[in-house]
Amino acid sequence: MRLTVRLVDIAARGILLHQNDAKSLGVLSGDRVVVASPGTGKTTVDYVEMTSTLIEQGKIGLYHRTSKQLMLDEGAQAEVRIADRPVSLDYIKKKMEGEKLSREDIKTIISDIVQDTLSPSEITAFVVGSYINQLDMDEIESLTRAMVETGDQILFHTGPIVDKHSIGGVPGNKISLIVVPIIAASGLLIPKTSSRAITGAGGTADLMEVLAPVGFSASEVQEMTMKAGGVIVWGGATNIAPADDKIIIQEYPFKIDQIGQMIASVMAKKFAVGANVVAIDIPVGKHCKVHSLEEGRKLARQFIDLGERLDMRVECALTYGDAPVGHAIGPKLEIKEAISVLEGSDSPRSLIQKSCVIAGIALELAGKANRGEGADVALEILKSGKALKKFMDIIAIQGGDPEISSAGISPGEYSYIVKADTNGYVIDLNNHSLITIARTAGAPGDHGAGLYLHIKQGHSLSRGDPIFTIYADRKWRLQKAVEIARTLRPVMVEGMLIDRVPNIREWYPGRSRKSE
Repeated sequence: MRLTVRLVDIAARGILLHQNDAKSLGVLSGDRVVVASPGTGKTTVDYVEMTSTLIEQGKIGLYHRTSKQLMLDEGAQAEVRIADRPVSLDYIKKKMEGEKLSREDIKTIISDIVQDTLSPSEITAFVVGSYINQLDMDEIESLTRAMVETGDQILFHTGPIVDKHSIGGVPGNKISLIVVPIIAASGLLIPKTSSRAITGAGGTADLMEVLAPVGFSASEVQEMTMKAGGVIVWGGATNIAPADDKIIIQEYPFKIDQIGQMIASVMAKKFAVGANVVAIDIPVGKHCKVHSLEEGRKLARQFIDLGERLDMRVECALTYGDAPVGHAIGPKLEIKEAISVLEGSDSPRSLIQKSCVIAGIALELAGKANRGEGADVALEILKSGKALKKFMDIIAIQGGDPEISSAGISPGEYSYIVKADTNGYVIDLNNHSLITIARTAGAPGDHGAGLYLHIKQGHSLSRGDPIFTIYADRKWRLQKAVEIARTLRPVMVEGMLIDRVPNIREWYPGRSRKSE
């Protein structure tokens, strides 16, 4: 069928057909059609949306990405025909029915995800199928290799190449800002690709963006790493393991974090940047993704097993995850805290200790320190000022200001101090609630938003002492965050009111309802 092009100002891929034309073609909303340009011969497969009013019969509405791909202008002619059903749907169904997928099955699925052959609902089916029928190690390895093969890769002609990763779940976990410069200052290369926050108050890429651009191609990442020794960039701009972001988008509404896909996601990005030494941080705690040491050890063994299959040296650290790392949560607040540590501050100890432990593991694996001495070597590099200098080199190579200091970074102009309403000891911190408050204040999108904890678990408080300060770039966001803080009560102090049960008994003249 030949139809006249009408451009539709929607950024995604897709086409819009009048319902009568769709009926003539024999397609429904969600079906696939091949759209071709008779002039250039370019073709693409897209999903159909139907309308009875937005597009006239005889015309085809092309969304922006489709029109750009086909190089078709308003009023041009387009050929439309029914597309074949992708075979990857059979493999997804196979997994949904509990069968094991072969390497070719998984490669086909991932290739179709990257090429946008599969619709969001079809990717969701793969996510849910893998969640219900867990991937085994063969499938995880196949998924990892397929993610790498369908994206860009970096090849360094020297080594070892180091990387680190935290599986997340802990607010304020800004250690990459310290670990990366320590490792780079030791003479090793560390091309750190990082993520943006999905549910947190600030991913490493969000934090680094306060100081410098983070969107670079894979070739630029390689070049900058060779010059500065390391980078901290956003992985989403590199086209490294591109299927990962598409899968994560479908996981997010269900809050699914399928272990096999998570392991493949992490290791694919490390493998694609040429890393052969990887230190992995696995926070453990009641508010974390991993709730017990037993779960953590099992996950660590899977990471190590997959590393051996990929010829990568992997070691995991099970770390305390029931409290934020340091005191700061939110982009500018975390950057300020991290730079102050690089500048020589001996506080917060939790941030310094965790950073040196993770950096130390990498230094040991790479042969820069003896077994058991890596954390001390890392601390020495940190105290010497070499890590600070290297971090400024990294900022400069990424286009930021290498003269920045912690004193020059200020959080949001609006703030509110939450104070203790009784005497007592801090007995619990709720990570989820702290993150919710910071996000309500505007983090990570508003770089100045977040919160600063004045206390940690076990600290003694008197009535009126500050517990935490909320910061925001916009006044209305601060007001909303304060309301949320009053509701969630993320810091529990021994002796504080936990709940109040009101007396809801109804009274009648001369008697109570209870007396009836």
